[in-house]
Amino acid sequence: MNAIDGTDRSSHIDESPPPSLLAIILDTNPHAWAELSSTLPLSTAIANLLVFINAHLASSTDNEVCVIASHTNRATWLYPTPKPATSTQNGTTTTTTPPSIPDNPNKFRPFTTIESALLTNLSSLLNTTSESSLQSTSTTLLGGAFTLALTRIAKSVLLHSPTPTLPSNNSNTLALPEADAPGTTRIPLTARILIVSVSGDLAHQYIPVMNSIFAAQRRRIPIDILKLAGDTVLLQQASDATGGVYLKPEHPAGLLQYLMMGFLPDASARKAVVMPGKGGVDFRAACFCHRRVVDVGFVCSVCLSIFCEPKLPNNLCLTCGSHLSLRTTTSKTPALATRKKKKKKKPTPGGADSLTVSAGTTPVGSNVGTPMHP
Repeated sequence: MNAIDGTDRSSHIDESPPPSLLAIILDTNPHAWAELSSTLPLSTAIANLLVFINAHLASSTDNEVCVIASHTNRATWLYPTPKPATSTQNGTTTTTTPPSIPDNPNKFRPFTTIESALLTNLSSLLNTTSESSLQSTSTTLLGGAFTLALTRIAKSVLLHSPTPTLPSNNSNTLALPEADAPGTTRIPLTARILIVSVSGDLAHQYIPVMNSIFAAQRRRIPIDILKLAGDTVLLQQASDATGGVYLKPEHPAGLLQYLMMGFLPDASARKAVVMPGKGGVDFRAACFCHRRVVDVGFVCSVCLSIFCEPKLPNNLCLTCGSHLSLRTTTSKTPALATRKKKKKKKPTPGGADSLTVSAGTTPVGSNVGTPMHP
């Protein structure tokens, strides 16, 4: 048949790159954006971020994206929009319908969907932020945003994982949807996290953030950091531990160029691209008692908790409750021991080359007592 119509019916292997999921965590701290407003307003940053998202989706039709807002008192979804809330009052059920997406014939439909949902949810988040929540803290809830991103990635990876081949008479096939029927092949999904951060110190969130970093490292999910303002030790460690890119631009006004040139390539494309260097990484840790970054601390031998001071209540670890004797470990600063001068050897009375031979001994090197052979 192939010789008749010239059609090649041999099986081809799909060598195209796998689909990529990009989870973006946007720091929406009002305090930090207010200080950055003269250089990079929040509206301009959102417009640049939408262009970057469109470029990610345009590189492959199978690519996915999700956007999470890390706010002062909570972490919420910007895209996709959460399911409408359903409330029941007096026996009547009311469902909040999401706003309709305007039709624009000059724009790709997925681009319009993401732009409309992101702007609507961001506006609702900023409008519902109270003054009391802004006065209570000046940082952002990055630990909760990390958790949302990891759960979204885990769900998407599970949906894209290949299904095992089951016999047609197996009763387990009845529980599978049509897309997961036996014989269907699904391409594995690659995922990464991009954090656009503007806040400063996050030492008070050391435990949840480090747990999220270890979870991402175990699942081989790179964490990319774009630090527009401030400096954070934890984010440097997150990028270094997961093999991501840490970039702190000198000119935040060029946000779009940094996004397109430094963070657009996914994990598969980075193997053939020279990525920006990481530079120096600060590996200091934060103490568990005061949430301060310390150079030298005291570590619990049971749970490895770090404390900045040896004085603990009842000498008990604040994490696991084990008895610690940290106070006995403190001592005075060790002083340098003085080096003793070496004593010079006194010369012998007969000179340095004279040999003192005692009675009944044979001088070294003499032939006395050595048999001579003819």
